[in-house]
Amino acid sequence: MRLRHVYFALCFLGLILPYWKLVSWVIDHGLNLTLLWQELFATRIGAFFGLDVVVSAIVLFVFIATEGRRVAMSLLWLPILATLLVGVSLGLPLFLYLRQRQFDAL
Repeated sequence: MRLRHVYFALCFLGLILPYWKLVSWVIDHGLNLTLLWQELFATRIGAFFGLDVVVSAIVLFVFIATEGRRVAMSLLWLPILATLLVGVSLGLPLFLYLRQRQFDAL
């Protein structure tokens, strides 16, 4: 199995696992972003994970911009959008998949 296939499979995990929990929460509470934010930061451990993900997303955006330009990648907007809509769990493996796909084409 090629590395790009591993990254592609991780994209599915990064989409399915977080959304599995989010969809059930939205079914119970609707798309109440204020409540989502309050529940995320209701405990110190929740805040730890929430802030960790926010910082990781910012680092990922910098990595996508710099590495993407360095290797002249296209579709850089796609992992950024994936990170904003799902999270780092999808954005990072999607970026690595796109980068590896470009490397494999050389």
